Amino acid sequence: MPQTTTGREKIIEFIKESGVNQIDLATQYGISSGDFSDMMTGKDTSSRANRVILKIISDFKIR
Repeated sequence: MPQTTTGREKIIEFIKESGVNQIDLATQYGISSGDFSDMMTGKDTSSRANRVILKIISDFKIR
């Protein structure tokens, strides 16, 4: 399973810089705000979490 630590960090940076609301982002991807928070802190490292992280990076073209 690939490491997504850098991906999480980049998403957090994107959220801070763009002003995107974490709750709105979680809703957009069909997950609860609690699940999203767990994914962003690394508490949830499941394959589902990895897919969501990679999807967000792809959709928003985060580099």
